[in-house]
Amino acid sequence: VQLQASGGGLVQAGDSLRLSCAASGRAPSSYTTGWFRQAPGREREFVGAIRAISTSTQYAGSVKGRFFISRDNARNMVYLQMNTLNPEDTAIYYCATTLRNLVYSAMSSEDQYSYWGPGTLVTVSS
Repeated sequence: VQLQASGGGLVQAGDSLRLSCAASGRAPSSYTTGWFRQAPGREREFVGAIRAISTSTQYAGSVKGRFFISRDNARNMVYLQMNTLNPEDTAIYYCATTLRNLVYSAMSSEDQYSYWGPGTLVTVSS
């Protein structure tokens, strides 16, 4: 499985941006896909994830209500819609997937994901 995140860029505070995660190889659309981010000088952190079967989602508290994850299984795509961005959202954003459907309690655990894309940079100016 190979993943590629795209859609990053430079935006202003309050703007919206949509990231895309394209998958090739064994279709991750059948499994849980997560988004993580790493800000300069900080550890990588969970942003959100979406399960495949029920398409249920989970979000980190810092983005809940502003970020939304969706998927298009026919195209093997997962999206991260980011609204009302602020400078604290500046980071490299990664999508990751695993060849199984994670239980809800495991969706935010970085070590549950086996396949990672190279990331896309999002910069939010004040």
